[in-house]
Amino acid sequence: MMRSMFSAVTGLRNHQTMMDVIGNNIANVNTVGFKKSRVTFQDALYQTIKGASSAQGSRGGTNPMQVGLGMTVASIDTLHTPSSLEATGNMTDLAIEGDGFFILSDGQNYYYTRAGNFGFDEEGNLVSTSNGLKVMGWQGTVDKTPQNITSIRIQKGMMMPAKATSEVRFAKNLNDADTIGTQYNIPFRVYDSKGNAHNITITFTKADLNRWDYAINSSDTTISNIANNQGSLVFDQVGSLDTDQSTINQVELTINGADPISLSLDFSAVTQYAKETTVDLSYQDGYAAGTLLGISVDSKGVITGVFDNGQNMELAQVALAVFDNPAGLIKAVGNTYMASNNSGEVQIGMAGTGGRGTISPGSLEMSNVDLAEEFTRMIVTQRGFQANSRIISASDEMLQELVNIKR
Repeated sequence: MMRSMFSAVTGLRNHQTMMDVIGNNIANVNTVGFKKSRVTFQDALYQTIKGASSAQGSRGGTNPMQVGLGMTVASIDTLHTPSSLEATGNMTDLAIEGDGFFILSDGQNYYYTRAGNFGFDEEGNLVSTSNGLKVMGWQGTVDKTPQNITSIRIQKGMMMPAKATSEVRFAKNLNDADTIGTQYNIPFRVYDSKGNAHNITITFTKADLNRWDYAINSSDTTISNIANNQGSLVFDQVGSLDTDQSTINQVELTINGADPISLSLDFSAVTQYAKETTVDLSYQDGYAAGTLLGISVDSKGVITGVFDNGQNMELAQVALAVFDNPAGLIKAVGNTYMASNNSGEVQIGMAGTGGRGTISPGSLEMSNVDLAEEFTRMIVTQRGFQANSRIISASDEMLQELVNIKR
C-alpha cells in the first residue's frame, strides 16, 4: 500500500516537471528563434515478487510477478523544427531557412543562435541586439575557411579606395556608308590611381573602304603625355572586326601627381554596317573613391556596400554553423546555445553549403511553439497530476481503515 503512495509521488513530481516545460514553451511563444521542448516519461524500477519459471515435465512455466515503483523523466528534448518567418524590412535582421545557426562570440567562447535580430554598435560591429554578442563571419574577401572567421565590422561613412582605369571597351557601329575622311569624336573619362577623372577623346577617321584609324588625345592639363595613342581598325566583308589586321595599342597616359594609366582598348564589339549609329564607350573599369551609403545582404549572407561613386563592394559575409545532433546543444541565456559532448563537432561554413540553409535578409524566424499543442499537453498533464493525487488520497483512506481495525 505504501508503494502506491510513493509511486504516485513520482507521478506528481514528474508531471510538475512536464508542466514547467509547457509553461516555458508558452512563455516563449513570441521569442525570436525559440525552439520548443518536450518531456517524455519512462517507468521506474520494479520490485520482483516472484521470478519466472520454466516448463518442467507436464507443468507449464510461470511468468514473473513484479510491482512497479513509479515513473521518472526519460528525456527533455529540444525540437529544432522549422518555423515561419516574419518580414521586418530591417536589412540587418536575418533568418535562416535550413538547419544552420548563427555564430556569436564574447571574445572567448562561441555561442550559436537562430535569432537573427542583429544591428551595429557604436564601433560598427555587427552584434546581436538582445545580448551584445558579436556576429562572426569573414571580413572582406579573405579566404573563407573556418579558421578565418572573425567579428564583422562595418563603419558608417567608410571609404572605398579609388581604382585606376585599366580597360576601356567600345561598342556599336561605324557607318559603312560614310565617305572616306569622315570623323567621329567620342569623349570619355578615365580615372587615375587617386580617383581623379580625366577627360580624353578618341577620334575615328575613315581611311579606306574597310579601315578606320583612331587617335586618342586630351586637352586635360594634368595629362603630360599620351603614348601609343594611334591605331587602326580593319573590318572584313561582313562588317566584323578583323583583329589580325587591326592595330590596337596599349595606350600609356602620364599623369601629373599620380601613377601612369595603362589603357587596354577593346573594340571587339564595334561593327561596320551601313547603318547610321555611332560608336560609343560601353565600359571602363575605373572609378573615384566612394563613401558608404548603405548595405544589402543576399541569401548567402554576403554583406555588400553601396557607395556614392556608383560602385558596390563586398564588405563581409556572415558564417553559419551546423551540428550532426542539434538536439544535443546546451541552452544558454540570451536565446543562445553552446556545444556539448553529444552535439557533435561544429561545422562552420557559408550559407547555402553543407546543409546549413540559406539566409533571408529583412526577416526574423518566429518561435516554433504551437499553442494548440501546448494547451492540449497542459490538459493531459493536469489530468495526470490529478490522477496521481487521487492515488495518494485513496491510499491514505486505506491506511485510515487499517488503523481503525483496532479501536
